[in-house]
Amino acid sequence: MRLVEAEATVSDLDSFIAVVGEVADETGATVQAFDARYVVDREHLERATELADRAIGRGNEIARDRAVEILLYASGRRQINRAFEIGVSEGTLPVVILVDGGDEADAEAALFDRLDLEPAETLGDYDEALVRDVFDVGETELNVADGDLPALVKERVALLAVER
Repeated sequence: MRLVEAEATVSDLDSFIAVVGEVADETGATVQAFDARYVVDREHLERATELADRAIGRGNEIARDRAVEILLYASGRRQINRAFEIGVSEGTLPVVILVDGGDEADAEAALFDRLDLEPAETLGDYDEALVRDVFDVGETELNVADGDLPALVKERVALLAVER
């Protein structure tokens, strides 16, 4: 699995998503783009991918598409429309693009070639307020976890499998 970190300028979200889909189809890779402000660390996406693959292997997946299943787990949400909150949106924003399987190197090169991306270190530079809001982490829960927000997010990712 590769995680492509960049600053993206997305002027047309539908076109951005279409290019991501084309790159996935051409390279045989699963490609899913995230707003990096919601991704707490690499393990967040690794665990989401592992659990999505487990659900697919058992025939328990929610989505028909692996990339969307990974998005569901990464967001800790069963509803696809709510999971898209942690995806990319129009504007200039930090992104982390997960590329897994197929020809990962070609996929990464194609993403930089076809999208308005500037390499940047974005992973782990999450926005605490946004993360707490989307994962519904209150002050009391955060205090009980000794302020370890990444641990609470990964717990939400894992709990999606239990909530089925």
